[in-house]
Amino acid sequence: MTKARTRWPRQRDAEAPTTSGETVAADRVDVVDLETCLSACAAHSTKLVASLDRRRIALAEALRTLLATHAATVPATSGTSPLPLLRRPAKVSSGSALLLGDALMDPLLAVGDKALDCGYEDETKLALMVADTVLTQRKRSRAGWRLRARVLEAMGAESAAAAAFERHLELTEEDGFGVASKVAGLREGARLQAELVRRLAAGCPEARELADRSVTDSWAQGLELHARGAWDEARPLLIGTLLGQIAADAPVREIQQTLTHYLGLLREEAGVAGGGSAPTAGRAAAGRTGSARPAGFTDPSELAELTTLYAEQRRARMRGPVDDPTFGGVRWLTLGEFRNRIAGKSICLIANSKRVGNSSLGAEIDDYDLVVRFNSYRIDPAATGRRTDIHATIHKHGFNWDQHVDTRLVFGGISGDWKYSLRNRLVAGAQSYLGDESLRWPVRDIGRVSRDVWPSIPTSGFNMLWLLDFLDVSPRLDLIGFDFYESGAYRLPAAMRLPITSVHEYTSEKAWVMERAQSVTDTRICLR
Repeated sequence: MTKARTRWPRQRDAEAPTTSGETVAADRVDVVDLETCLSACAAHSTKLVASLDRRRIALAEALRTLLATHAATVPATSGTSPLPLLRRPAKVSSGSALLLGDALMDPLLAVGDKALDCGYEDETKLALMVADTVLTQRKRSRAGWRLRARVLEAMGAESAAAAAFERHLELTEEDGFGVASKVAGLREGARLQAELVRRLAAGCPEARELADRSVTDSWAQGLELHARGAWDEARPLLIGTLLGQIAADAPVREIQQTLTHYLGLLREEAGVAGGGSAPTAGRAAAGRTGSARPAGFTDPSELAELTTLYAEQRRARMRGPVDDPTFGGVRWLTLGEFRNRIAGKSICLIANSKRVGNSSLGAEIDDYDLVVRFNSYRIDPAATGRRTDIHATIHKHGFNWDQHVDTRLVFGGISGDWKYSLRNRLVAGAQSYLGDESLRWPVRDIGRVSRDVWPSIPTSGFNMLWLLDFLDVSPRLDLIGFDFYESGAYRLPAAMRLPITSVHEYTSEKAWVMERAQSVTDTRICLR
């Protein structure tokens, strides 16, 4: 049998930990000037040369974009030569410090996102620096607070992360990223963890006296005693280690590792299947003969309750609480069932473009049997019409998920991420029908259109349009306002700051549409 790897708890004295053992203020943003951040980004970029890690490759590309944008904008804004980015800049007076303009904002945030995605210590520290740089100059930046919250969560500083997430929520009207659910999950997970630890400590009072010891030494000694069969002596040391970690406000992931290991040992001692090994002879004998239970014995019902608490607090952190697991009795649609629901009906797809927002097409749009809208669509009855029958959206944000529609199709390329988003972002009662996994990624999964044929990521609009064209059951299929963002975006106010992402290739999508168009006007493209 393969022995599980031992994880040694680390001694911590910090109030809120970082990946390097430093402290992170829960209520204060460290002041970082833009020059320092750009210098750090340039220095980090040199470390990523020839990296084979796809996440670091993506970060390297984001860094190149940021530095190129900076080099192009500094002369125009300051009249001076670009900052020498490969060395730490000298201190400058506040009057000559670089300002974070709109041109640098999105590239800088993209660096923070890609750095956080890497999951390594150096990149996590870079992501925190980016967040603090943004918030130093733009204290009310929603994206800055959300990035900082995500970094703190990754570092295990949950209370600081929740506070930053809540600051983000205070500044936005539309919770398009499911932040409220995230905060609720963090709070509920912390509450359940505290209850689990309280019950462990209540069952072993002597553990509190050991909480001030070095957690590393206590854990090592406890494991050694357990290996020798002295569970009653090991138990106070192991629980004392857990209490010591909590007192030092250790990162959540470290506390979770200790809890996981301890409960595994506890289940092993109780002889529960999956505990790690067979029960000791003493435990088995006590169970068979009815002899007195040892001091460290855990009743099976108590062990079941502890295990349930552990599972619930892990689940809450990962997915957030769900008041209604059936989401209002939503009915799942397969590809065939979706086909039957749209067969024989006229359909219009409404672009989120200024061409629609500035029009007076509302009445014509509402005359179609089915109206399809996308992602962060915006309703202006005179211009866009009133109805939304089908909402087609990417899974990565939750704009308009609270608006009631007959059918919601959520698109996503990675099954696990798609499922996670559905569980965390669906609003109970906001849809009658929901596309199942057969409708998750139409162009790739149904059409089998590979990256070799279509390298870019298909948009929500193209996935929906391709699906309707593939099913070919609608007597009328019109695209309204599809100018592929030539006129600009027309979205919910909270989504207007989102960039028109470069991962999509609108030229190819436009060419695909025009090859199939039956007629074209300034506002309407007819495919049937």
